Amino acid sequence: MSHDRNLLVFIVAGEVSGDRLGGPLMAALKERTGGRVRFAGVGGPEMAAQGLETLFPIEMTAVMGFGAIVSQIPAYLERIRKTADAAVAAKPDIVVVIDSPDFTHRVANRVRAIAPEIPIIDYVCPSVWAWRPWRAKAMRRYIDHVLALLPFEPDAMKRLGGPPCSFVGHPVGERAGQLRPSAPDQSRRTEMPHVVLLMPGSRKGELQRMLGTFERAAARIAEGDPAVEFVMPAVSAHAEHLARQVATWPVPVRVVSEQTEKDAAFRSARAALVKSGTGTLELAVAGIPMAVTYRVGYVEGALAYALMNVSSIILANLVLGENVVPQFVQSNATPAKLAAATLDIIRDGPARQRQLDAFKRLDDIMEIGRARPSERAADIVLAEIRKRG
Repeated sequence: MSHDRNLLVFIVAGEVSGDRLGGPLMAALKERTGGRVRFAGVGGPEMAAQGLETLFPIEMTAVMGFGAIVSQIPAYLERIRKTADAAVAAKPDIVVVIDSPDFTHRVANRVRAIAPEIPIIDYVCPSVWAWRPWRAKAMRRYIDHVLALLPFEPDAMKRLGGPPCSFVGHPVGERAGQLRPSAPDQSRRTEMPHVVLLMPGSRKGELQRMLGTFERAAARIAEGDPAVEFVMPAVSAHAEHLARQVATWPVPVRVVSEQTEKDAAFRSARAALVKSGTGTLELAVAGIPMAVTYRVGYVEGALAYALMNVSSIILANLVLGENVVPQFVQSNATPAKLAAATLDIIRDGPARQRQLDAFKRLDDIMEIGRARPSERAADIVLAEIRKRG
């Protein structure tokens, strides 16, 4: 960049997943500008490591659960105001908001209203293609460019009349090397006992809802195939709680929370039973056939079903463009059905092979092994700044 001064990027992440994208983006911006860039905003440890002094701890932006929300609304709105006002006062070259649209889009909206001259980028396309599609058009008022993690999102944004949108790639693609087996690992996938991953979710509410079903399904899987070894990858915050829970299960389960242990489990796993979410994409990239389940409360379920515009809730299926991975949702998510589907993919046969064949197409579709998402994102951020002179 031919600037005679340092650029100022105001960057806002609303939760840990956003912080994980923000850190590498900041590193890429430093690299691309020869270090001539400063940062202000809200973030977590990864962004702090790149030099961000956060306005307040990132945990203070997360509001989960209806009961919690009411009492927290005044403080929540105050943080939105404080963040937007700080952004305007800083007179940055650009504002980048990352994921967590309930928080970050309100910040962006306020910044645009007060200082329309500041360009605003949204890193992570909200799932407008799945539900509440009218959000896409609304975003045009306050977002100049969207950076998408999934390859089908730019087309969806265009179709729905949203702002310009570019596919930069998913961070899981950068981790393909750690998740995929080398030749010796590959043989481990065929050996007894078969390693089966159990992934009931990463949020507290999901775990409360899903653990009982996973316990009963695991017991049935072990009846159908006594030579299985269950491994449960966990986020470190829940590892101890999960270890205590599974200690009472009728089948042994090993809980792993260190990243190296989790990656090793992925490299050796033969199959997985997983709660719908980003985990399905990780498993697909790792080449692990899976059965996918999801269950929410009755009212939420009915509402979500009414608002859904997609043929599958499974990210891996949506990226592949075909429903190769079976899903078991709501009343269909019975231990018996989940166990049968998991046993079906542990054994060699058409169900297993169909998933393995489909997963081989992911590198092309997701452009894995080409430019890194954080670098592509940095280039677009800098291009938007240049556009404004």
